Amino acid sequence: MSGKRTPFYNLHVSLNAKMADFVGFQMPIQYPTGITKEHEIVRTGVGVFDVSHMGEFEITGPDRNAFANRVTCNDVGALRDGQAQYSALLAENGTFIDDCLVYRFDDKIMMVVNAANIEKDWKLLVLKKAGINVRLRNISDDVALLAVQGPKSEELVQSLTKMNLSRIKYYHFETGKVGGVDCFISRTGYTGEDGFELYFRPADAEVMGNTLIGHGRGEPVGLGARDSLRLEAGYPLYGNDIDDTVNPYEAGLGWIVKLDKGAPFTGRTALEAVKRGDVKRKLVGFKVPEKGSIPRHGYDVYLKGTKVDTVRSGGFGPSVGGAIGTTYLPTHSVDPGTEIEIDCRGTKVKAEVVKMPFYKGGSVKKS
Repeated sequence: MSGKRTPFYNLHVSLNAKMADFVGFQMPIQYPTGITKEHEIVRTGVGVFDVSHMGEFEITGPDRNAFANRVTCNDVGALRDGQAQYSALLAENGTFIDDCLVYRFDDKIMMVVNAANIEKDWKLLVLKKAGINVRLRNISDDVALLAVQGPKSEELVQSLTKMNLSRIKYYHFETGKVGGVDCFISRTGYTGEDGFELYFRPADAEVMGNTLIGHGRGEPVGLGARDSLRLEAGYPLYGNDIDDTVNPYEAGLGWIVKLDKGAPFTGRTALEAVKRGDVKRKLVGFKVPEKGSIPRHGYDVYLKGTKVDTVRSGGFGPSVGGAIGTTYLPTHSVDPGTEIEIDCRGTKVKAEVVKMPFYKGGSVKKS
């Protein structure tokens, strides 16, 4: 098999995972339990995802916070040490280069980016560094990352650490030991359920994997269920819902754009113009009432007989009991109840705009 391997590759193989190339990495798509069962495990218990393919950049030096504020659209200045925020790297025209997480430590900034975009994101940061007193390090190969997700995730991880996990609020993090392994642990998530992300050295991957995964602990979950979980929860995926043709206001992510933060970040001028004018389209969720018709990424979407976009994300939502997806529609046609049609392999299937997120019963603790 071609592609890079995460530190958990041998563990995945030993668990009989179905492996496939994903943005240049050999990743588990599903385990013998199957995607639907893995999805259910995360909604009701605790699942463990290998997300070590994600990229991590470290920014140190006196100007680290100011630099991060210039290259991302959210306000790093609003963070206290030990907090994280969802943000984005934007192009000059205001569209997405990537979405990212920004972690503020007392002595550094860490940025977590999508695996498919590591190289271009790194080049962008290096280009923007010119003359600014910071040191940049691409530490992607030096970090292993597991996401523990589900309503029983705190119970599992708390049994393995002396840290008081109830003190780690949503989008906060702390450093300590889990299962005897030095790591830092954050509480963000990508499933709609409560959970944690554990960052640690690849050399500790075997110990951490065997500590978290097994009978009476967490169940392994692959990328198939990760996608159905995040879609139900309404979280965007770069390359599908957002890309270099989409700006945050169109994507319903205007809340991560801080035009008044006092830093001339990349894309600010373009987004000021967008906000002054009319946003021509918006990302919406839709549900397909017809049984057996599953919308997939790339299928054509029609409004009143005219093609307006394609399915950005689509699939079956096990927790909502039906086929769901996202697409962009003209702003005059985004109200719930609006009827559209999806071309599912030559057959036009009716769908209806619904309010996102599709699944609202998650255990995620946002306060």
